[in-house]
Amino acid sequence: MRLFLSLLKNAHPKIEYYSRYSPSPLSIKQFLDFGRDNACEKTSYVFLRKELPVRLANTMREVNLLPDKLLSQPSVRLVQKWYMQSFVELLDYENRKPEDPHTLNDFLEVLIEIRNRHNDVVPTMAQGVIEYKEKFGFDPFVSSNIQYFLDRFYTNRISFRMLINQHTLLFGNDTNPAHPKHIGSIDPTCNVAEVVKDAYDTAKMLCEKYYLAAPELKIEEFNMKAPNKPIQVVYVPSHLFHMLFELFKNSMRATVELHENSAEGLPPVKTRVTLGKEDLSVKISDRGGGVPLRKIDRLFNYMYSTAPTPSLEPGAVPLAGFGYGLPISRLYARLESETQPILSVNK
Repeated sequence: MRLFLSLLKNAHPKIEYYSRYSPSPLSIKQFLDFGRDNACEKTSYVFLRKELPVRLANTMREVNLLPDKLLSQPSVRLVQKWYMQSFVELLDYENRKPEDPHTLNDFLEVLIEIRNRHNDVVPTMAQGVIEYKEKFGFDPFVSSNIQYFLDRFYTNRISFRMLINQHTLLFGNDTNPAHPKHIGSIDPTCNVAEVVKDAYDTAKMLCEKYYLAAPELKIEEFNMKAPNKPIQVVYVPSHLFHMLFELFKNSMRATVELHENSAEGLPPVKTRVTLGKEDLSVKISDRGGGVPLRKIDRLFNYMYSTAPTPSLEPGAVPLAGFGYGLPISRLYARLESETQPILSVNK
């Protein structure tokens, strides 16, 4: 603890130093080329020991620009503590040479610890926004600024975790034997329909936990490039799963709440997966009653949710209520690369 506090005092000049650099732009093609052809752990280490602190420092500088009333919320302070602790731990590798036999293994373990520490950043930051809103109400100007910040904050988090996952999956022992063809977290032949079914099954279990019922799934595929064959793309399955999971949760909740007393039972949720010449489209349709047009713009606002505010319990997965599901899904959908079709998710 004393060592950490000592490092913490010296961290602020380092934050200023690293925040002068801009994060390196990376595409999935670059991840694939590195993972396929010349995956060198020393090269990855030398790159990440600077790139990760740069990304953390830039994020922390932006967090400090938030309104003081938001920064004072317990959940936001907790997120700041996590980022500072991870930054301090990475500083230990500034001058450690990759030739040291213990350096690469120690760095791998630290990355896994950092990834685990940041697992709950999204719901915790969302809880901080809720705490702020409950204390100070809704201010359109402040909300606009928070919206802009959170879009950047969560986008940075996605790329930060992507970098960590690529390193730990390529050079660690947590590679999934069920997916030997994956290059890190990227699947060069991602079967979209299978991810759709996985996301649906997970959302269905959650829906049944809350409502004791869930609508069934009907799925269709239209492959314009290779008719009658499964649709496969170069993609990160976990990113696609996240988007679809959030959409299925919304569809199921709306469907059950509207039709739970219907004698005809619950209408199914329909999913159409279409691969055109350039784009992949996943469309989810339901009979949950829809959203009034005057509320459409609010659906992607982090300070808005159609569900009651849930309690934040460690390990608990709420069906709805934090207001970050759709906005973050849109951020995932905006991540494009030159090696794959642009993914658009429609509902």
